Amino acid sequence: MRLDPRSLRLFVQVIETGSIAKAAERCFIAPSAISKRISEMEQLINTPLLKRNNRGVEPTEAGRVLLQLARRVLHQLDDIYSQMHEFAHGVRGQVRMVANISAICQFLPRQLRSFLNQYPQVQVHLEEKISDDVIRLVAEDAADIGIFTAPAISIEHPALHIYPYKTDRLVVITTPNHPLSEYQELHFAQTLGHDYVGLHTGSAINNQILSAATDANEILRMRIQVTSYEALCGMVETGLGIGLMPHDVARAYLQAGRVNVIPLLDHWASRELKLCVKRSNTQQDNPETPMEATAHLLNHLRTT
Repeated sequence: MRLDPRSLRLFVQVIETGSIAKAAERCFIAPSAISKRISEMEQLINTPLLKRNNRGVEPTEAGRVLLQLARRVLHQLDDIYSQMHEFAHGVRGQVRMVANISAICQFLPRQLRSFLNQYPQVQVHLEEKISDDVIRLVAEDAADIGIFTAPAISIEHPALHIYPYKTDRLVVITTPNHPLSEYQELHFAQTLGHDYVGLHTGSAINNQILSAATDANEILRMRIQVTSYEALCGMVETGLGIGLMPHDVARAYLQAGRVNVIPLLDHWASRELKLCVKRSNTQQDNPETPMEATAHLLNHLRTT
């Protein structure tokens, strides 16, 4: 004989009620059946677990130790059942995700909300990273899914599956009274005589405008660099310079009357964002794998 969960639960009930009869009534079992199980446990461990008194029964010293251990084991068993039940009735797991600021600001809030409404047992851990770091972290298996802005040249990576995600378009933002605000649209080269507020070094937009300035044989007058679109808008709003950001991000600031928005005519202003996953982590052909949550989120991001 071995200790079994049923016997442990009955033992706990006896201690909590202080009576074999009351425990039997609560558990819908005959008192003699409980007494038999407790006797078998006492024989197994070769020590008394209960002692009788005028009010019923109470645990011996060994019984008190067993009570603590039994409660702990039963709690763990209940937790195992609960978690396995969730697996049986829906997708469950954790997904590590890294994405650049453009994806986080424009697309992910709505997509993640709808995904987590559909799969409430999944946890998504999202971190903002520059595009180069997104690719590196997914390739190193430090993240499950990444979203980055594709460079002008096509990108391939032997360790990654890369999928189309979204597109956006860069615009120039200025103060409403800036000399460039009279333009309906313009080329990037027309902006190079003005001070710029840029994003942090290594960001896709920062890399693009540095490259475009070099191609135009001009010096980019980068006056200050910040780490978010909100900070960029704030600096532009105070007259520290002009800036570039995706149109969908700039729209909110335009509607609030904080900045003026001018479309860019350059071909590189239209950008492609990509999804990437490590090749060994997709496992989409077999949905009953440990990577099920990752596969479901990847599919959701690709189709919504």
